[in-house]
Amino acid sequence: MRSYGGLVHAVGGFARDRGGNFAVLFGLSASVLALAVGFSVNVSQLYNARSSLQSVVDAAVTSTARDLTTGAIKETDANTSVQAFLDANRTAGILQADQVVLDKLTVNRTAKTVQADAHVDVALYFPIFGTGDMKRVTASTTALYSDKTIEVAMMLDVTGSMGPNAWSKTNKIADLQNAASGAVSDLLDNNIDAKNPRVRVAIVPYAEAVNAGGLADGVFVETSGGPDLPPPVDAPVSVSVTPAPDKCATERKDKDGYADTSSDGPYTSRWDNNDKEYLARINRDDRMRTCPTSELIPLSADEEKLLDTIDDFSAAGVTAGGIAVQWGYYMLSPSWRPTIVNAGLGAGPANFDKRKVAKVAILMTDGQFNTAFAGSRGAPKSQNAGQMSRGNAEDICDAMKRDGIEIFTIGFDLNDPTMTATERDQAKSVLQDCSTADTSSLKHYYEAATGAELKQAFDDIVRNIEKVTVAK
Repeated sequence: MRSYGGLVHAVGGFARDRGGNFAVLFGLSASVLALAVGFSVNVSQLYNARSSLQSVVDAAVTSTARDLTTGAIKETDANTSVQAFLDANRTAGILQADQVVLDKLTVNRTAKTVQADAHVDVALYFPIFGTGDMKRVTASTTALYSDKTIEVAMMLDVTGSMGPNAWSKTNKIADLQNAASGAVSDLLDNNIDAKNPRVRVAIVPYAEAVNAGGLADGVFVETSGGPDLPPPVDAPVSVSVTPAPDKCATERKDKDGYADTSSDGPYTSRWDNNDKEYLARINRDDRMRTCPTSELIPLSADEEKLLDTIDDFSAAGVTAGGIAVQWGYYMLSPSWRPTIVNAGLGAGPANFDKRKVAKVAILMTDGQFNTAFAGSRGAPKSQNAGQMSRGNAEDICDAMKRDGIEIFTIGFDLNDPTMTATERDQAKSVLQDCSTADTSSLKHYYEAATGAELKQAFDDIVRNIEKVTVAK
């Protein structure tokens, strides 16, 4: 028993010695753990500070670039604008007052960029390893701006199917009026100088035809059994004048009766098959029956005039989409500037110049294009009116895109059960073909099932127009 007791005593002593070792190991472990926690807290603190600083600088530069784009400020005011934004947001996130310092602001007039470099000095919670108790965090942001003007032509469907529908309890024309009015107001809100507007909008209501309004002098009125071409320029005045029952127009026709899809003005010279000169006026086909009551409005910054036109929309007639696209093209083509100026309807479209002007078309419809009075040259003669209308629209859209016009399209309520699957597919196809190709950051083709979705589509397009203006 004695020897056993000694063994117990020896083991107890060893245990006591081991307890001291554990204490040392625990102390070392606690110190390492404390350092790890401190380092982790510092990393988190610096990350949050950098994130907060980046957000503030991003917002300041983006806001300043937008103000430069809209003309709210001049390039010489950019530094003041960024500094004011930083001053107003110095306590964002975990930042403290008076921490953000603007180191440098660069406005590159050639590249059209604004770049800001800024920093904050962060007081660390756990200064470790002799690094001191302060750490500098930096952020840099570059944003594009633009000094382009913007011209937007809105081709809006006012056909009979857009009217109030008791069966489905919808009023699509009212939905369109709400959405289009909001888009016009949002676009024109970018104008700072009313005498020199940066943004102008044209409205082209369409159904079976387009009401040319003050541009009706450029329309040649056909008579039943009569020629499709205007009389030669040397014809007697009495022969040149045909009474017009309204101000509407359909397609322009060439000397062989095909649709002339060019954007030439109505007083451009043409020659017929007998080499006689005539003016390329726009036809009013004698088979046309329903003229939209709302007149088109060439490019204008007069918000009240544009909104009044939209408020007066009434739904009637069938869908001549090719004619709609044709007149949208005219409203953006500099070839029509003399005609518009001479009619006292504004300054007309600017020249095609991607460096100075962004030209945008918005085409909206609620159904299949089903009406035309002339088909494309080279197309089969067996084409029906719908095929001609869609073909003309696609040809003109291709020409618009070649001229640098960005095209957005909206299909509204295309899943209406009154449409057949074929009609639905044809409607979607022509809108997709007409629109500019989507990119990873820019959408051009929209579908909207409800009034709220239509409003959202127009809102999205207005925002995307600013992207187009800056990026291209």
